[in-house]
Amino acid sequence: MSQDVFLEPLGDDIFEIRLERPGRMNALGVATVAALQQAVSDAATKHARVLLLRGSGSAFCAGADLKERKGMDLNARMAHNAAINDVINDIAGARFVTIALLNGLALGGGLEMALACDFRIAAVGISLGLTESRVGAFPGAGGTQRLPRLIGASRAMQMMLSGEPVTSEHALEIGLVNEVVAPEDLQVRAHALARRLAGHSAPAMEAIKRLVRQGMELPLADALRLERAALPEILGSADYAEGLSAFEERRAPQFNRRVP
Repeated sequence: MSQDVFLEPLGDDIFEIRLERPGRMNALGVATVAALQQAVSDAATKHARVLLLRGSGSAFCAGADLKERKGMDLNARMAHNAAINDVINDIAGARFVTIALLNGLALGGGLEMALACDFRIAAVGISLGLTESRVGAFPGAGGTQRLPRLIGASRAMQMMLSGEPVTSEHALEIGLVNEVVAPEDLQVRAHALARRLAGHSAPAMEAIKRLVRQGMELPLADALRLERAALPEILGSADYAEGLSAFEERRAPQFNRRVP
């Protein structure tokens, strides 16, 4: 794996991916994207229940490496964009829970990567934005679709058309991030959340993720049918039996199943 990306086990089926290009604000170059995709795949192979993503230095991720892209022809630029799309889609489609630790600025593809995560916890005072319009482009790694679904079309249009970043405090107000904490508390808070989530039933968590994401694309009646169809497998599972027993016995459940 490239030295730009590290996958670290934290115990309890929790893993953390760290982008290590602080001199380039963790920008997504070709090699970095390939290493990131391999890290996400490795986390799945290792049966991760929770995956955290963070950057090193002063940034979470500044997006695509534009200095690298400037020297590419159109085909290479399209391939670079497709690779970024692929890894972001892998994160969005992961069967485990994903948490973005926004330790510093998240711009362009960096914010698009965070949008693909299930949770976003941001440090106080950082900047977040889809700034592609400022260089004559548009967010092409899911931003034009995921951001409106998260914060509404009007606010998303404002962010993308203006290209102006917002503060983490404003991001919390509009629902772009789940929490804002002091920088020194970011890792402690994210790891505590990860440990709590890792103690939940993996199949139930996977079902929640799948039903929410698929259901949002369907009319309500169809989405409700999708929900009903998923119930037998969960209500008949060993994890649910354990949950009921733990509830009756007033103890913490011990879930053993993993999502295959």
